Parts: sequence; C-alpha cells; structure tokens
Amino acid sequence: MSTELRRLRNYIDGEFRDAADGRTTDVVNPATGEAYATAPLSGQADVDAAMAAAAAAFPVWRDKTPAERQKALLKIADAFEERAEELIAAEVENTGKPIGLTRDEEIPPMIDQIRFFAGAARMLEGRSAGEYMEGLTSIVRREPVGVCAQVAPWNYPMMMAVWKFAPAIAAGNTVVLKPSDTTPASTVLIAEIIGSILPKGVFNVITGDRDTGRLMVEHPTPAMASITGSVRAGMSVAESASRDLKRVHLELGGKAPVVVFEDTDIAKAVEDISVAGFFNAGQDCTAATRVLVQSSIHDEFVAALAKAAAETKTGQPDDEDVLFGPLNNPNQLKQVSGFIDRLPAHAKVEAGGHQVGDKGYFYAPTVVSGLKQDDEIIQNEVFGPVITVQSFSDEEQAVSWANGVEYALASSVWTKDHGRAMRMSKKLDFGCVWINTHIPLVAEMPHGGFKKSGYGKDLSGYGFEDYTRIKHVMTSLDA
Repeated sequence: MSTELRRLRNYIDGEFRDAADGRTTDVVNPATGEAYATAPLSGQADVDAAMAAAAAAFPVWRDKTPAERQKALLKIADAFEERAEELIAAEVENTGKPIGLTRDEEIPPMIDQIRFFAGAARMLEGRSAGEYMEGLTSIVRREPVGVCAQVAPWNYPMMMAVWKFAPAIAAGNTVVLKPSDTTPASTVLIAEIIGSILPKGVFNVITGDRDTGRLMVEHPTPAMASITGSVRAGMSVAESASRDLKRVHLELGGKAPVVVFEDTDIAKAVEDISVAGFFNAGQDCTAATRVLVQSSIHDEFVAALAKAAAETKTGQPDDEDVLFGPLNNPNQLKQVSGFIDRLPAHAKVEAGGHQVGDKGYFYAPTVVSGLKQDDEIIQNEVFGPVITVQSFSDEEQAVSWANGVEYALASSVWTKDHGRAMRMSKKLDFGCVWINTHIPLVAEMPHGGFKKSGYGKDLSGYGFEDYTRIKHVMTSLDA
C-alpha cells in the first residue's frame, strides 16, 4: 500500500502555488531512500511570476526605514525560535541529519544570524558629507541593489537560506530564493513563516532543478545573483550573469588543509579534527578533510585518527549516539565511493572506506593515508566523511602543499608556536585560517574564499555590504 506524498508548493507574491505547467519532482529522504513529498519543477512562467512580484515589491521595501526592516527581521528570528521544532523536523526529513545536532548546532546560529543582520539594517550608511572641491559638497549613499536571485545548496538548506535572505532583506532588497531540488522542504516552511511578517513579494521561493536556477540567473530582472554550490555551478552562473553584467556572489567548493605540526597536542588535535572532518558527513565546504602532518608524529597521528574514525558513528536521525547522517543523494554516495574505489596503489585505507547498511545513503567515517600531492583525492573535493593524511617535512613544504590546490576557502594550523602560527596564517592562501581549532563560525566575522572557492563574503558587515551599491551625490553650495 503506497503512502500519499506531501505536496510542497512555490511561494510567490504572498501565496503558495503549484508550478504553472503542473510539473513536479519527488523529494527523497536520504536516511531511508524513499520519497516523502513532491515539489514544483518550476519553469519560465514561474520564474517570471516570482521576479515580477519581487520587482513590484522592491520600491516599497527599499523605502522602508532601517528601523522597520530591523523590526521585521527580529520578528522573523522570534518566529524561527517559536517554530524551531517544525524547522528541525523539516530539515531532518530533507537531509537525514541527527535530530539533536540539528537542534543544537543549526537552530541557535541561524536565529543569531538573523538578529545580527537585523542590527546591521540600522547601520546602512554612507560616508559623512565633505567638500573636496570648492563650493561643492559630496555625499556617499549606500543603497540596496534591487531584486536578488539566490540559489541555496543541499548540505545546509535552512542555514544557507538564512545566509542568503537575511543580509539581502536587511539591506532593502527583495529576494527570489531557490533551494536545492533534493532539499526544498525546510525552505518552503521558511516561506510560510516569513510570509506572515514581510509584505508580499519581498520574499519568494521557487523550487526546481538546475534549469530553474539557470532561468533565474539569466532573467533580466535581478540585479544580483548569489549561489552557494559547486565550482561548475558557480562558473555557469558567472558566465550567465556576465551577459547583462549582473553582480555575482559565489560561495563554492573547498579543500581545507589542516596543517598539524610536531608540537601539537595530538590527542586534542585528533579529537577536534575528526569532528570537524566528519560532521555533517563531511558535506561542508570548510570540512577538515585534508590533513598534513609533520613526519615526526605522522604514524602516531594516523593511528589515533583511525581509532577516532572507527569510534565515530553514523546512523538514523533519532539515534543520539551518531555524529552524522547520510550523504544527501545517490549521486553523492556514488561520488564518494568512486574516490575510494579509484585510490592509487600507494594509498592505504586506515578506517572505513565503505557504505553502511542497505537503507539510505550512509558512508562510514574514512581515513586514507600514504597519499601524494597530485593524487585525485587530494586535489578534488570529495564532500563526504573522508579524511586524507599526508606527511610533510618542514614549514615550507607544508605551505606549498596546503596552497597547492585550486580551492581557497578555509584552512587551519595546529601548533603551540605563536610565531609559526602567525607566519602560517599569512602564507596560507585561504579566506579563513583557524589556529588550533577548525570550523567555528560567528555572525560578526566574514566567510568566503579565493581562487575557485568563489568571491564575495557571507555573514558579517562585509556580507551585508555585498548586497548594497554605492552612489555619489554632489551638490553645489551656491544653489
């Protein structure tokens, strides 16, 4: 006997709607491998409608005072807090994540980030007036850019939605947001929550696949396109946006080096690095998955890390003892398995290296040693619960290998030597360098990378400014 699937809908101009042509896709719970809902497969008519709604709402929302925008965002944060259990349930069904970790590690920072940008709304200002030419006064205005087309990923559907809409709306923009086709449920719930607070058209959600996202970016209405996703997707967005010179904000892949020197507290480093590498099944652009260990402690470190991996559990969302849940979809499971299947002969799987169970898309915590700098698994993003280990001889080699990939999002250094830590933080070519820790984020500090990890910042005042434009106003004092 088949179970009827829940029906998700687009949220456009203050109302929920099916796709104009009625097309849908099934949404699968990755912890079970079974469909639990359908979502609209949005096409051109749906994108047109959402963009028209956002464009119509923009002048009204732009002209709201910062205090009014702040008040609305604070109400959104309060509503998230009040409906936290609903958000958790939707996200767990979306992703298969552990319930307890979703409650403890995602809901609090999401609410804090919304409140941070509510405060930032009151700080939207230009420079003070000044006379730089005789008889003329100059003023710099900071204004919202307009309609923002935003595409969120499947690894943190709720949190990445917040990172997208909160700064954009705080700055006075309007939004058309598309979640990943595999994880739309929590974003549709967010639309329901926000819909009772914001004026219609300010926040719109349309679901669909990569073609839907392409139609959004290519649409003439948005002034800005923002995406968190793969390098391939980012390049496609940048190319499409260039045709009409849209602003682009890209947070793409990562291959974070974790540089461990011989003076490190090995037990503490292994404990922290294993959590930072396996958390969320390694499906994190900043995950601590590429460890470089000084040769004098390499063997001891690998043995301890393999033991930590063997003691780390993956499993169903209601199991309180698991650190992470499943990979997001069958393609991701195939990708992670493929990296292990193609390992060169000189590599050694120290722990894991296999699928777990026959239900859902679970993969064992995995540690691989004996790797060389040009190996595929070192150079390319695995995006799974796999930690690789390389042995380096000195600081110069560590820097060379750490920087020797196309990604440049995040990194960490583990040492008790303050001078070495400062030298490494200067030489590492990454948007973030953690010292003796890995993965903590705060709303006040920027998050974003260099090279093929993209450009633009999330979080912080820098992320807020990305959703604004600068205007110079000059007036004659003689008029």
